[in-house]
Amino acid sequence: MRELRPALTVFILLTVLTGVAYPLAVTGVAQAICNDQANGSLIESSGRAVGSRLIGQSFSAPRYFWSRPSATSPQPYNGAASGGSNQGPLNPALEQAVKQRVAALRAADPSNTRAIPVDLVTASGSGLDPHISPAAAEYQVARVARERGLTEDAVRKLVARATEGRTLGILGEPRVNVLELNLLLDTESGGDR
Repeated sequence: MRELRPALTVFILLTVLTGVAYPLAVTGVAQAICNDQANGSLIESSGRAVGSRLIGQSFSAPRYFWSRPSATSPQPYNGAASGGSNQGPLNPALEQAVKQRVAALRAADPSNTRAIPVDLVTASGSGLDPHISPAAAEYQVARVARERGLTEDAVRKLVARATEGRTLGILGEPRVNVLELNLLLDTESGGDR
């Protein structure tokens, strides 16, 4: 019993310290310093959560801006299956997928003969990217404006409002969060997803 008592005391102490006190402290600091991120960076519309700023969503209606393709399966933008496709540039499956995506974009807007930005036909490394480039948004402006009965300039102004700059002014590239842009479109021009 003499050897068991100190071992049991240390076990209980470490359990309380690492299993209760530390997680509570980390959670408290996260809630105090970065509440939005600690709670999933949720985006709300009409008082309900409709998505996260950090995970993309699939949009297929022509009246919406389309997201970057997802590499997750069996469902697109599945956070539990995050990861790239691991398909290299010479992989026939990737080539076929890109051809199908190009065909879908061309079919949705046959009058648009401009080059399609690469981020509209290839998935990101995580397969969950919620952003597209400003060039990818610009490629879709005419289709979205036509489908919503808006001028292209009005849609471009919404894209400009939804465009995020470089992090700290120097890191990364300018980007457009597709869910936030589509919610802005719905708010400004009406329409549900």
